[in-house]
Amino acid sequence: MNEETYYQEIEHLIKKNEISKRVRKLEESNDTVTTYWNEGRLIVEAQGGELRAKYGNELIKKWSVRLTEQYGKGYDATNLRKFRQFYNLFPKCAPAGLTLTWTHYRELLSIKDENKRNYYINLCIKNNLSKRELRQEIKSNSYERLINKPEKINIISREKYSITTNMKDPIIIKVDKEVTSEQDLELSILADLEYFFKQLGDGFTYVDHQYKINDGSKNYYIDILLFNLNLNCYAVVELKLRPLKKEDKAQMEYYMKLVDKNLKLPHHNKAIGIIITKKSDKLMVNFIKNEEIIPLTYKLKQINIKKNHFLSE
Repeated sequence: MNEETYYQEIEHLIKKNEISKRVRKLEESNDTVTTYWNEGRLIVEAQGGELRAKYGNELIKKWSVRLTEQYGKGYDATNLRKFRQFYNLFPKCAPAGLTLTWTHYRELLSIKDENKRNYYINLCIKNNLSKRELRQEIKSNSYERLINKPEKINIISREKYSITTNMKDPIIIKVDKEVTSEQDLELSILADLEYFFKQLGDGFTYVDHQYKINDGSKNYYIDILLFNLNLNCYAVVELKLRPLKKEDKAQMEYYMKLVDKNLKLPHHNKAIGIIITKKSDKLMVNFIKNEEIIPLTYKLKQINIKKNHFLSE
């Protein structure tokens, strides 16, 4: 074999090993969550059922001493109570073994409202959120900002998941400095597109910014061009740091027509428009679809990028 062939063999072995490690890590996570759920179930049953388990901490104290001596502080009284709480929240099955990790569920244990808790679980499944990203969604009151909250939210499965658009009000955009121009706002959005997409709703993906499009005689530049997988259409984003004007809607509708004429494929739906404007001391995001305008307020949050910490609104 020549040098390149040896390299390809080595690369093949490395890829195979990396995939195996990821599979083992996933299996280990599933086993951990399932184990903790079953430990919670046994604690509840040993204490005489869910109602008594809420008050029966003596057994947990006694067992935590024995388990900590044998297996370490991961089985102290605090964690045993978390396992019990985990089972009480999901008494019918161990859902996270096939869905989320224990670190995700630990973030969710304090949420008493079932609809709210299930919303965040589904958000993790849809967007593959890390623990840090989940915590950020909870801190930003993602659930409370939903415009239309379903009466009943059930936990979805990864296999049956289909993308749905969840618009929020207010929408939050992170900036690392004072926004004094449309370019500042555009750069802030582009610096963290993933976060911006999650604020707009599900299914958005980036196409380009300052996208040049031509009507046959003149070039136009779209601030940000997106595509929504859920709506199966392009989304034209324009930024205006001033109140919305009639001509803005007309301009947006013209851009939408140009996008549909030049980019839309036969199986795509018609484009939608998103105009971000400023009214008084508030910023607005205006969705335009089928000539209808849906205005939503949104907030700017200034952050320190190095510390990744919100400083002010």
